[in-house]
Amino acid sequence: MPVPTQLTRLMPLLFVVLWSTGFIGAKYGLPYAEPLTFLAVRYVLVIGLMTLLALAMRAPWPASPRDAMHIAVTGLLVHAVYLGGVFMSIHHGLPAGISALVVGMQPLLTGALAGALLGERVSSRQWAGLALGFAGVALVVGSKVSVDGVATDALGRMLLPALAALVGITAGTLYQKRFCPRFDLRTGSVLQFLPSLALTALVASQVETMQIDWSGEFVFALLWLVLVLSLGAISLLNLLIRSGSAVNVASLFYLTPPTTALIAWAMFGETLSPLALAGMAIAVSGVWLARKG
Repeated sequence: MPVPTQLTRLMPLLFVVLWSTGFIGAKYGLPYAEPLTFLAVRYVLVIGLMTLLALAMRAPWPASPRDAMHIAVTGLLVHAVYLGGVFMSIHHGLPAGISALVVGMQPLLTGALAGALLGERVSSRQWAGLALGFAGVALVVGSKVSVDGVATDALGRMLLPALAALVGITAGTLYQKRFCPRFDLRTGSVLQFLPSLALTALVASQVETMQIDWSGEFVFALLWLVLVLSLGAISLLNLLIRSGSAVNVASLFYLTPPTTALIAWAMFGETLSPLALAGMAIAVSGVWLARKG
């Protein structure tokens, strides 16, 4: 079913806003559950909802086991690796803004690999935009470290899961664009989240207590992440990957750090220095250049 033109134009902006709230939802709910346990419960709810929706609407399943496998691999990379890394980094004390900024370096990795893996030509204007976006991210990261007084060694330990998340979302976007750019979003979501649940629950059972404090704040964060992020933002990401180049889609991730930082400032009082604000403006300019390219 074709997407209306007006909705197509709004999809990138809507994706950025919804995706940015995921970092906030993680920070809001993590005091009440360990990160992988939190994700496992989230995946169970998403699988249940999307299975019911797929069966009720008689949505088509992949035509072959190979197609289903490709969809499952993208799920492991985008959900298990990416979300697991983000949640663990925030759980260990990395501010939501910095976590978003680390993952926001994805466009540079995607631009570097898109030519070799997808045959996409990255123009000089796109490279300039990607480099400008990276410079903006670096400014905001530098200002956050100095303002928040995070020790370098402690920051390094907190950054490792975020770096794993960066690799996961980059590899997942490229893999999906190459091997399974088009699939039904209802049945595809089930196939993406099932292996993610299996892996996440397995690791959680070994390294976490898997205890949950079912407070009102936790339930709100869980429902927000299930309905708005896992069903809304992930569906938008799949549609954007289907309709645009990998570089154009990846460049949107430069906009999530400024958006996340602004929301975190409003909700949690995370500081925003003049240098951070300047970095945000530079990052936005970089995205404009990359998408115009």
